Amino acid sequence: MIDLHCHLLPGVDDGSKSMDISLKLATDAVKDGIDYALLTPHHMNGVYLNHKQSVIQQTQEFQVELDRHKIPLKVFPGQEVRINGDLLTALDQDDILFANEGGQYLMLEFPDDDIPNYTSNMIYELMQRGIIPVIVHPERNTKIMKQPDILYDLLNKGCLSQITAGSYVGIFGHKVQKFSKQLIQSGQVYIFASDAHNLPNRKYEMTNAFAKLGNEFGNDYVSKFNENAKRIINGDNILSNDFSKIKTHLFNFFK
Repeated sequence: MIDLHCHLLPGVDDGSKSMDISLKLATDAVKDGIDYALLTPHHMNGVYLNHKQSVIQQTQEFQVELDRHKIPLKVFPGQEVRINGDLLTALDQDDILFANEGGQYLMLEFPDDDIPNYTSNMIYELMQRGIIPVIVHPERNTKIMKQPDILYDLLNKGCLSQITAGSYVGIFGHKVQKFSKQLIQSGQVYIFASDAHNLPNRKYEMTNAFAKLGNEFGNDYVSKFNENAKRIINGDNILSNDFSKIKTHLFNFFK
């Protein structure tokens, strides 16, 4: 499997505090069936800055340690980029990493409880540059949970979305789990990712999530999510979804 969102780099954000912890997380990833991982430390979120060249160097150093410890995980440099007013400047300064080397897919994060007013304009500017934002863990954004049309509108503009595997299997509680299922039902999800941290209840759940997905929606969904992750990291066009709005009364029923 390919994991496009995880916090395995040591000492750079709230993910792993040391190389030993990072190696343990990498071992856990392999046990969960992950072969390739995009390392996505937080960037420009008001707390952490992880500049492009630094992440590239640290990823190379981490790969050396993985190989030395015979952990069969191939890692790639990336960032979880918080939407912010300086993002276009950072792009102009070549300080942004993408999910693919060609600079097409951007792992984009919103604040936990808000969608900035300038979001639509920013998405438009990114699209004009040929960049496709992949909205990470929208199922845990409290504003999107209250107003699910926000995500629908972003997808209509050409964005993609990534659900955290743990959300779908209930790690973040009943409401987030049910909303995750609603998003999948409505075709508003393209990939799973681990968003793994060295935090309580943040272990790898990719195998469990895909097993649940297969049971609830069929193996075609499993194949599609896996294929999309592969296409994103390779810079290829993803498999399109026929998505629809979440009906508000159904969403309220599942709260």
